[in-house]
Amino acid sequence: MDDEYFMRLALREAQRAFDEDEIPIGAVVVANNKIIARGYNMTERLNDPTAHAEMIALTSAFGNMGAKYLPEATLYVTVEPCVMCAGALYWSKLSKVVWGAADEKNGFSRIKPVISPFHPKTEIVTGILKEECAALMKAFFKRKR
Repeated sequence: MDDEYFMRLALREAQRAFDEDEIPIGAVVVANNKIIARGYNMTERLNDPTAHAEMIALTSAFGNMGAKYLPEATLYVTVEPCVMCAGALYWSKLSKVVWGAADEKNGFSRIKPVISPFHPKTEIVTGILKEECAALMKAFFKRKR
């Protein structure tokens, strides 16, 4: 099991969001090669602008692990985290954050100059299955137009 394997599982979560007419972003949290939490965007369903995939997955992971920090865990998310989610990821103290597609409009890196908002010990990996992740987003917004 590698980054691509777990990103495919995050894509499944993003598809669930797509099917529910939510912006199709999905996330999974993994510890010791085992999924400890899943999440997908639920902002419309919950009428909550903070109900992003990362936030849903993190909240579930904290509950499952009984801890407020996840130093042994990795979060896989299909799209670059926004500023809010990047802040939550910082405080989670994850060992690794992996995302697929960049988000030039809403991702944290749109803030210039780009300074990493992640914990200094967190490894960052980008571009895993980026075409598949971006294609789902494009299909969603094309359907909306």
